[in-house]
Amino acid sequence: MDKRTANQLNEKIKGKSVAETLKYVSEEFKLKIRFASSMGVEDQVITHFIAENQLPIEVFTLDTGRMFPETYEIIEKTQARYNIKIHIIFPDAQEVEKMVNEKGINLFYHSIDNRKLCCGIRKIKPLKRALEGMNAWITGLRREQSPTRKDMQVIEWDEGNQLIKVNPLLEWTEKQTWDFVNENKIPYNTLHDKGFPSIGCQPCTRAIMPGEDVRSGRWWWENPETKECGLHAKK
Repeated sequence: MDKRTANQLNEKIKGKSVAETLKYVSEEFKLKIRFASSMGVEDQVITHFIAENQLPIEVFTLDTGRMFPETYEIIEKTQARYNIKIHIIFPDAQEVEKMVNEKGINLFYHSIDNRKLCCGIRKIKPLKRALEGMNAWITGLRREQSPTRKDMQVIEWDEGNQLIKVNPLLEWTEKQTWDFVNENKIPYNTLHDKGFPSIGCQPCTRAIMPGEDVRSGRWWWENPETKECGLHAKK
């Protein structure tokens, strides 16, 4: 599989709805595809489609050890609502311990390199473990969320992880997403009601003011061009 494969798949899913796209990739990749949920509102929409259509796609989330209590609550609510198991992937405890003791508990505030180190240990390495043996993975990315996502495709080749990446909600707007959530009574993280459009680790996420860019609450001390943890960075 490579970039050419991704382009071919993009042609095959043209005009398909989110549900149809998910059904198509679940059949195309059989049990070699997983969904990485950050438990944000977009991911809740995808989980809804997977569960309601009983698609054979495993859902997992990364627990960095620095999450909001509300994020843990929505994991439990989602499992109960859809009667599914969300697999929790943790970082390597020894790597976290070494990093914190060498760099400090809140190292990410001191430099971009430190922040990327923390994201690498707490997110990127666990993601790679979660994707071992897979041919594809699914995300809840939307194009309008960030300038770093403007060139993405619904199906693309993930050079960093060497597998196909599927972004079924890529073209959805924020309004479209919330309308769907409200119409289907999908459970969501209550922090979204408190000014948090994007939710990650607690020390690196804050509420935003009306009119601010949706990503301005993530790593607010950095430039917009660097505001990716590395999970979705182009290689």
